[in-house]
Amino acid sequence: MKKNISILGVPMDLGQMRRGVNMGPSAIRYADVVERIEKLGYTVHDMDDIEIGKAERLHDAESNLRNLKAVADASEILASKVNEIVEKGDFPLVLGGDHSIAIGTLAGISKHYKNLGVIWYDAHGDLNIPETSPSGNIHGMPLAASLGLGHETLTNIGGYCPKVRYENIVIIGARDLDEGERELIKDRGIKVYTMHEIDRLGMTRVMEETIEFFKDRTDGVHLSLDLDGLDPNECPGVGTPVMGGISYRESHLAMEMLAESGIITSAEFVEVNPILDDKNKTADVAVSLMCSLFGEKLL
Repeated sequence: MKKNISILGVPMDLGQMRRGVNMGPSAIRYADVVERIEKLGYTVHDMDDIEIGKAERLHDAESNLRNLKAVADASEILASKVNEIVEKGDFPLVLGGDHSIAIGTLAGISKHYKNLGVIWYDAHGDLNIPETSPSGNIHGMPLAASLGLGHETLTNIGGYCPKVRYENIVIIGARDLDEGERELIKDRGIKVYTMHEIDRLGMTRVMEETIEFFKDRTDGVHLSLDLDGLDPNECPGVGTPVMGGISYRESHLAMEMLAESGIITSAEFVEVNPILDDKNKTADVAVSLMCSLFGEKLL
């Protein structure tokens, strides 16, 4: 991986309805993310947090979207900042914030690659569009928006669409999918490793297949890791916990194998909510996983 890492915080809580996830970047910094990554030999530039607009807390009945303008405005700012990071040759590490931030992250990254791959490490598919979303929460829509599906205000962040192709996505850890998401996955042949596959195959094989899947078809791979992908016993500080998730050790193995593969070119860690957490446990897990991703080993 690149030896220069730029960290960017996105204190976003407008993509969902539970307060506190806007403090995620602060909690991750409190868990010594900069210091721990620097100990691995990287040069880390903390760009601080982008500014998020005032919460509208509105539900537009016509679009079935909450806080559309505020989320879109923040996504444009984020896309511009991430674009700057990539242009100067650094590895972008984005700290959330709810998962709606992936719309802006991918908009800033994808333009630099001809064939970007995406690993979506998450309990959810985040493939809803306004017509299929039960809640209107945009944090359940970022992958769909990045595919060019949904409201044009979100799909056109960064001035282009789409950001990623169906055949360049691998979802890992899914165990809570809405009906519209299941139909889209089946219709478009999106590659998904549910908890059934992880339990049956084991994380080693899942990651071997994922790495092999991306190796010849992409020129970069973005990791979008939602902490609710892990079991809530491991990560209690998330807004939408789903029982029966990936274990702490399985997740470390996944990050270690990605580090060895060298395929990851950007990453974001999202949905850390310290209000719902236990002594900053979820932020600590997030930082530990980042360190594994950047090559930390016991020996």
